[in-house]
Amino acid sequence: MLIFLAVFSATVLLHWPLLHLPYYWDEAGYYIPAAYDFFRTGALIPYSTLTNAHPPMPSFYLAWCWKLFGFSPLVTRVSVCAVASLMLTGVWRLSLRASGQKGVAAGTVFLTALYPIVFVQSSLAHADIFAAAGTIWGIALLLDRTGKSDWLAALCFSVAALSKETAVVTPLALAVWAAFGEPRLQHQARSWARAAKLLLPILPLVCWYAYHHHRTGFLFGNPEYLRYNAETTHQPLRIVLALAHRLLHVTAHMNLFVPVLLMAACLLLAPLEDQDGAVRRRIAVPDLALFLVVLTTNVLLFSLVGGALLTRYLLPLYPLVLLLCVSTFRQRLQMWPSLVLLSAAGFVAGLFVNPPYRFAPEDNLAYRDVILLHQHAIAQIVTHYSHDVILTAWPATDELSKPELGYVQQPVPVKAVDNFSYGQLQAAEQEPGDYSAALLFSTKYDPPRLPLSLGPANERLDQRFFDFHIDLTPRAAAHLLDGQIVWQEQRKGQWAAVLTFRRAIDAELDVSR
Repeated sequence: MLIFLAVFSATVLLHWPLLHLPYYWDEAGYYIPAAYDFFRTGALIPYSTLTNAHPPMPSFYLAWCWKLFGFSPLVTRVSVCAVASLMLTGVWRLSLRASGQKGVAAGTVFLTALYPIVFVQSSLAHADIFAAAGTIWGIALLLDRTGKSDWLAALCFSVAALSKETAVVTPLALAVWAAFGEPRLQHQARSWARAAKLLLPILPLVCWYAYHHHRTGFLFGNPEYLRYNAETTHQPLRIVLALAHRLLHVTAHMNLFVPVLLMAACLLLAPLEDQDGAVRRRIAVPDLALFLVVLTTNVLLFSLVGGALLTRYLLPLYPLVLLLCVSTFRQRLQMWPSLVLLSAAGFVAGLFVNPPYRFAPEDNLAYRDVILLHQHAIAQIVTHYSHDVILTAWPATDELSKPELGYVQQPVPVKAVDNFSYGQLQAAEQEPGDYSAALLFSTKYDPPRLPLSLGPANERLDQRFFDFHIDLTPRAAAHLLDGQIVWQEQRKGQWAAVLTFRRAIDAELDVSR
């Protein structure tokens, strides 16, 4: 409990400048509307947004917190910080059991908390942080080789699966490993007993999907969601490309290459000896094998499913990678804390400095820039164009029409397009009477100069398999739509702009005559 309180206090303090921000991207698009529907009416299946068949545990938790403390972004984000702190406490427990060293456990928790992807997700209301907390605690409890904690591990994995359905792959993989691959836990019957317990998280997930199908007629969410995240992801070339991305995500992305390369360098050194002459302890081979099963299974799964290659899907894997790094530092180098500090410096830099390639803004503090750009643009619309119909794309369509997301006090009418590519805006240009102003923004991080770019061929592959598109610049969009830019702003390679159209002014003049 003391570890949790200390971690929670530090997490809230470090995230304090972010805790009042309105909701971002998938928060605004699904998780907050789903929880808000449950909070208001008790509906397990959201009705104010399309159902994705995600299990309802995050909605339960957030609605309970809102009931106790009120509905606001601050309450939401502090509540998510508590879940992240629970996960980090599990990282402490897991690291201490695997390494036997408090120093290694502290170093692993420190680096995990600062790693940009974990840091950002620690205050965003996505299901992945809930699933990561349950998964990390489940793995930590499984490291008790006596089998006494297997029921608790199964419970933790069940909570993870009821938070995000894909989390069930970890206990299933570990069940197979316990039955057929893991060195026998004193005798074969115990191995099969552990495997059986690890299969239990399937049951609540099956019950949820049965209920969802009964209420909606869809087993795994609406057909478009299923097509995007599963049915179109099984082409061999796409799998290979996605696997390459995933391997980079768990070894190099957001400066993770710093501790990974330092670990590789340390492995060239001989293990150190303690004062008693014994070689410094390393993580036991059975534990290493268990970690490898978890890492491999999740990397493969998220190379096969998921239309977007979001790094938060891999959230439970980063503590395992960092534990391997910190444990190796201690085993091979006397001044190992300096490597932890060097890795931490790399992570802090990764929070503020964007990498030299395209990435999701939610991987570091670039997401804050997105929110501020949208806030400033919407403030212009509310002040000057609140009675106009606004041409824009998701998530700004929701930000303008749903006051509960924190951007507007009253809904503003919108005309939706998928994105701001040439094809989408050309189609909008054919229906000029449907809107009288526009809110445009960068839907991808796409600065004009990228030091690391694989060229047009890679862009064509990304467009084919990963929903890549090129947004028109505000000037090009204004030219195409015959509009005028009345406001625009840029922040670190991202932008937003408000356009008005002369035809709206002409229509007003005609009416006045």
